[in-house]
Amino acid sequence: MDTKKVRTSDVEFKDRLVAINRVTKVTKGGRTFSFSAIVVVGNENGIVGYGLGKASEVTSAIAKGVEDAKKNLIKVPVLKKTIPHAQEARFSGSRVLIRPAAPGTGVLAGGAMRAVLESVGIHNVLAKSKGSSNPHNLVKATFNALSELRDPYTVAKVRGISLDNVFNGYKRSK
Repeated sequence: MDTKKVRTSDVEFKDRLVAINRVTKVTKGGRTFSFSAIVVVGNENGIVGYGLGKASEVTSAIAKGVEDAKKNLIKVPVLKKTIPHAQEARFSGSRVLIRPAAPGTGVLAGGAMRAVLESVGIHNVLAKSKGSSNPHNLVKATFNALSELRDPYTVAKVRGISLDNVFNGYKRSK
């Protein structure tokens, strides 16, 4: 199966800061403070990436996070401003559940998940995080869930059947 990696050429990204963490290193000369920032970038049209930057100043940590995020981009299928199907994923102690929602629902998600889902360009989604609420693990679990999404066109292509036959066995409950 193909990896959904994307190149950064001629794509305009918006970056969102998910979390900043101040880290203290104690030496014999005193305390040394540094910062780590986790950043999500996306074009709000199906392409998103995350990165971690560490530096002695907040602004340079964010800049390093943005550069790292542009190296880890994935393509996510977005159909009618929502996701094609429900998906569950985990990373370390964090578990996430994302489900498609009707138009007008909005992004019902917590902080770290909300930043990722809005950067992708998803406007209607139901999301739940269970387990650890660590922003680093939540972002990675959300990326795992988004990278496993498949749209009906790729499912039909992989199975070698027409698009109508993909939905043939699916019965909608009323």
